[in-house]
Amino acid sequence: MQTYTFHVSGTHCASCKILIEDILSEQGLVREVHVDLKKETVTVATTSDKAPEELASILTGAIAKNGYTLSVEKLSTPQDNGDIWKAIPIGLAFLVLFFILQKSGLLNLGIGGVTTPVTSFIVGLIASVSSCLAIVGGLVLSLSAEVSKDNVSDKRNIILFHVGRVGGFALLGGVLGLIGDAVGINFVFTAILGLIASLIMLLLGLDLVGIAKKSKVTLPSGIFKFFRRVEHKTFTPLIIGVGTFFLPCGFTQSMQFVALSSSSFMTGFLIMLGFALGTLPVLAFLSFGSASIAQSKHAPLFFKSAGVVVIGFAVFALLAGLAGLGIINPLFTI
Repeated sequence: MQTYTFHVSGTHCASCKILIEDILSEQGLVREVHVDLKKETVTVATTSDKAPEELASILTGAIAKNGYTLSVEKLSTPQDNGDIWKAIPIGLAFLVLFFILQKSGLLNLGIGGVTTPVTSFIVGLIASVSSCLAIVGGLVLSLSAEVSKDNVSDKRNIILFHVGRVGGFALLGGVLGLIGDAVGINFVFTAILGLIASLIMLLLGLDLVGIAKKSKVTLPSGIFKFFRRVEHKTFTPLIIGVGTFFLPCGFTQSMQFVALSSSSFMTGFLIMLGFALGTLPVLAFLSFGSASIAQSKHAPLFFKSAGVVVIGFAVFALLAGLAGLGIINPLFTI
């Protein structure tokens, strides 16, 4: 058996690790495969006696449709094509429209004040193409025994997973609200929790636009192997869906702070329900197909525009929190 290490291009989040390892491990000539996202390499153990260049070409054929390429020599990385300068006006236009609608009274979205389920739903939509796609997306792919096939068993497992995720987020959000009420969170502590949530969102926004260092957080591969062994047991996907509430997703954590500071079961329930429903469309799309947005040529512009929106939300919420604590004077009223 021989071991080769190839450079891989096209990876953008931790889900890529799971997808590449899943696909390549199914190839007859591959005995073991490991993806290192930080180094952007794929290490393959094989009994094949083919030349490295030929082997890289064969394996690329299996993952090329998902946007990945293996090579013996590291491919040159294209320079930033100015997507950030396109993303800024797109993101700002969305924010302006967003706040105009709120100011008009047509929507009560809670930015700059109390976060509402609608706010958390929109945050969920953005989270589903960033940190949630990276962490929970890998879990979704791991739960699908054959990602490219729509057999009945997989559909049942995926549906149970999403039911558990949405229901679990709502109920546990309500529990956080009850905890906040039980410990008697006062206004100052509530405001501090809000500031923490705003700072988390700000860092995530900076990460999306490429200013902050990318954090390719993933779960240990052994956990995914465990999921593979138990995925066909009736209630396992349901339990795993509930368990995603505790995964290290920054957006989830920011909404958990909000639910805790609400000091209300119903408010915490609705906040986390809105967030989970916001993440549902993209994660469901990933479950039954492929996240084509994330692998399209417009992905960098899409992610950066989403990052500008997140930064806008975070800044408004941060300024509102500081004003509420009396640290600064209110700069605006929304």
